[in-house]
Amino acid sequence: MLVLGRKPGEYVMIGDEIMVKVVRSSKGDLRLAIKAPESVKIVRGEVYEQSKARLQEAAEAGE
Repeated sequence: MLVLGRKPGEYVMIGDEIMVKVVRSSKGDLRLAIKAPESVKIVRGEVYEQSKARLQEAAEAGE
């Protein structure tokens, strides 16, 4: 995992098509803007984890 420090207005590029920009940062709160092709699925971490857990539960129930 790469850990970077960025200030509001600064961004990082992932490949040539995905930009992650810091739009606001205050009191430990951080807002990011993500620009990516529509074909790239972007999901919040908690939604990803819930989906992953449901798939695992379904797989275990099907065994």
